[in-house]
Amino acid sequence: MSFELFIGRRYLRAKQKQAFISIITLLSVAGVAVGVMALIVVIAVMAGFESDLKSRILGVESHLILSRINGNLSNFNKILDDLKNVEGIKGATPFVKGQIMLRSDTRVAGARLKGIEPNSAGQVILNLNTDNLVRAESLFQNQTLSPGLPGIILGRELARVLGVVKGDRIYLISPRGSIAPTGHLPILKRFIITGFFATGMYEYDGSLAFINLKDAQKLLRIKDGVSGIEIRLSDIYLAKKIGEKLINMFGSQYQVKDWMQMNKSLFSALKLEKTVMFIILSLIIIIAAFNITSSLIMMVMEKTKDIAILKAMGATKKSIGKIFIFKGLAIGIGGTILGVGSGVLLCWLLKRYEFIKLPGDVYYITTLPVLLQAVDVILIGLAAIAICFLATIYPARQAAGLDPVEALRYG
Repeated sequence: MSFELFIGRRYLRAKQKQAFISIITLLSVAGVAVGVMALIVVIAVMAGFESDLKSRILGVESHLILSRINGNLSNFNKILDDLKNVEGIKGATPFVKGQIMLRSDTRVAGARLKGIEPNSAGQVILNLNTDNLVRAESLFQNQTLSPGLPGIILGRELARVLGVVKGDRIYLISPRGSIAPTGHLPILKRFIITGFFATGMYEYDGSLAFINLKDAQKLLRIKDGVSGIEIRLSDIYLAKKIGEKLINMFGSQYQVKDWMQMNKSLFSALKLEKTVMFIILSLIIIIAAFNITSSLIMMVMEKTKDIAILKAMGATKKSIGKIFIFKGLAIGIGGTILGVGSGVLLCWLLKRYEFIKLPGDVYYITTLPVLLQAVDVILIGLAAIAICFLATIYPARQAAGLDPVEALRYG
């Protein structure tokens, strides 16, 4: 053991002549621990929100969308066959989209229409109904209530606005109609409601409706074409790489949008919020670091004679500085360990017992989601130790700069 470490440990364990210094030291440890604990819990909760939101969005949307820059896809069956040979793609399905009006017996509402292929959509769209886990292959099989009418799936909020229930008949009105002597006539077609889906996100639940691909092609006058192809990947973080590969395969007349581009503003806001919260809560650790600085300065004043004797015995300025840096780091590391332990424990309790409830009419979830990631814990711990280290530099330099002659004369 080096003598700097030996002396620093003695200073850390020895009782101070002034109890006030010991109190400041304890407050410093507590401050670092509270700051680290708060950071871990808040970052874990925000990561949980982001993960839950991501899973809900990607349960309704695909990881990649392949489409033509100008016009619809007419050769989509050949493209689907080619996609089966691309590594990393789990499933692909064609779709048609457009804006329509929905009319029930008493109400009217605008909606985003999406036509899907029942046989392949289940490989891509996973959360059409998070309550009943309705899969896309079975969405249009229940025709017993009204044989011959095509089926439609509505978002739960959209159905509430229209005042309809399962089995009700509803009219779809498409603006892509025909020109008659009396003017433009929209297309009007009747459907039967075969089910609902609920993601907890109003953007989808209040505006989205699913029907069969062939019915959507007729309603939107697309003939045999589709708006694009939705693709689900085995790893969502390979979306950009696989997207570039598809452009090279099919040519520059095609475009690929990944899930990050389609939800860029949302995920950018979540990332910014997480960063801001990290900075704000780091102020707690910085305040505790000021306590470390003040306690070390007071200790330097108390140990002036000891420092002078050590210098007279041959200790260098670097060695004297290391003694006080060691004590400050010991306080910081101790507080960090306590904070990490308590933060991880609190996150486990939140996840295990869910004792914090959220109002269901305000949030799309009822309990705090917690996702504790090892990388976040490590970064928070390292950041706390780095802040504490910076807090030791000034007192260590003050101690190293003491003149032993003056210190012994007036100490």
